[in-house]
Amino acid sequence: MTGRSPTRRSGRWIERWDPEDEGFWKASGEKTARRNLWFSVFSEHIGFSIWTLWSVLVLFMGPEYGLTPADKFLLTSMVTLVGAVVRVPYTFAVAVFGGRNWTIISAGLLLVPTVAAFVVMEPGTSFSTFLLVGLLAGIGGGNFASSMTNINAFFPLRKKGWALGLNAGGGNIGVPVIQLAALAIIGANGGPRVLLGIYIPLILVAAVLAALFMDNLASVRNDTGAAKDAAKDAHTWIMAFLYVGTFGSFIGYSFAFGQVLTNQFGRTPLQAAYLTFVGPLLGSLIRPVGGRLADRYGGARITLWNYVGMAAATVCLVFASMQKSLPLFVSVFVVLFVLSGLGNGSTYKMIPGIFQAKAVAEGLHGEEAAAYGRRLSGASMGLIGAVGALGGVGINLAFRQSFLSYGTGTGAFVAFLAFYGACFVVTWAVYLRRPAAQPETTAAASEAKAQLSYAEV
Repeated sequence: MTGRSPTRRSGRWIERWDPEDEGFWKASGEKTARRNLWFSVFSEHIGFSIWTLWSVLVLFMGPEYGLTPADKFLLTSMVTLVGAVVRVPYTFAVAVFGGRNWTIISAGLLLVPTVAAFVVMEPGTSFSTFLLVGLLAGIGGGNFASSMTNINAFFPLRKKGWALGLNAGGGNIGVPVIQLAALAIIGANGGPRVLLGIYIPLILVAAVLAALFMDNLASVRNDTGAAKDAAKDAHTWIMAFLYVGTFGSFIGYSFAFGQVLTNQFGRTPLQAAYLTFVGPLLGSLIRPVGGRLADRYGGARITLWNYVGMAAATVCLVFASMQKSLPLFVSVFVVLFVLSGLGNGSTYKMIPGIFQAKAVAEGLHGEEAAAYGRRLSGASMGLIGAVGALGGVGINLAFRQSFLSYGTGTGAFVAFLAFYGACFVVTWAVYLRRPAAQPETTAAASEAKAQLSYAEV
């Protein structure tokens, strides 16, 4: 078995895949896994751009469009909501169709919201029409879940933090890239249809590249039992809660940042566009670093201290908001983006580690334990990603209510601060607090609990 090459059948299916086998990994596994990673990243990148498309389209929508600030926050909230919900079926689509096949399909589906937006994007279109077309763009959020589930199956546990961080970070960069594209177009006095016209051929390129260079893993089967087991496991929902704090913050702030600058600080759309891309860009680039640090020091440790930093940054944002200091506000908001990206990497690294530790605690070893971990972590990622993305909905709705009630975003930031405090407590209590001393007769159980609950996850 050592050093064997992947066995294929027609349609770019790989029959045998064992990344935990060092000989297999070095001989051919790593090369195949990396190739699939890079093309998965590109497709997911385009998906993120389409998902966050309306965060920049609303900057093009001046008074002639007849939309209030509350309308725009509601629009972006609903787009975020659809992106969160579709992550669940997208996760399991990989097992039904195959990773390569579903990447082709999911990339092609991005044409629907992009072409629809191209058709309706003009003054005089009703808010309900904009809302309906915006909801279609939410399918771009699903690409993340299917991509992460697919790439999770390709890499060994020791490499997952870095690989998943690269995959997600490369996808997340779709947010600042579309914001930069919008900045260039607004600066050149171009209209929103120019931006949409750029992305239509890019979607086609992503689908074609996936067809040419990606693979399906036959070992990833549609396992409804895994989905049920993951849903029953408390750690799935605990990690989903923590992911609300990291990824929910990243995607929520990505949608809302430009609108906060225009509504609270009176920036023009062009002035806002000059600033909005910096935070998502740095937050995306640092996500693999969060995964790498988690590989080395333990995901729970990195996540815990990351929440301390996010809480401190939020305190500074409340101060800057109350003092109406734009330079301080933008600077600290960028720091908050960076920390959310770092936390994205560390929390996602925790997921396979938790289920691997559970497998060992239940007496499994070697490939049997690795297979158990892959099975449940892959199934749980869709649920965790979906719930985490709902944090973006909450952030936009919180900003909407804060502006309606107070005319600023300060009230929303106070709520976010309380939530980060809760995330800190949960991380410490579940994954870092050392178990109490156990009687001699339960030493084995204590050891298993320590392995699960300490920072190795």
